[in-house]
Amino acid sequence: MHYVYLIRSINFPDQIYIGNTVNLKQRLATHNSGGSIHTKKYRPWELIAFLGFADKLKATAFEKYLKSHSGRAFASKRFW
Repeated sequence: MHYVYLIRSINFPDQIYIGNTVNLKQRLATHNSGGSIHTKKYRPWELIAFLGFADKLKATAFEKYLKSHSGRAFASKRFW
């Protein structure tokens, strides 16, 4: 399975991150341990939502959509 996930900083609630992975638990641990340069200074992170896809291309396309203008509007209305 390929997962698209949405996380939010606990200490900086305006900071959000959208990504994809095959190992959700390990990826969240990486974000919280400072292993990602993009999320390091806003840790700790909480998992808000995740969606599973059998197809990697569909997961990548959905992640790209969530990072677009209309996708951000959708996510803010439905997830945040």
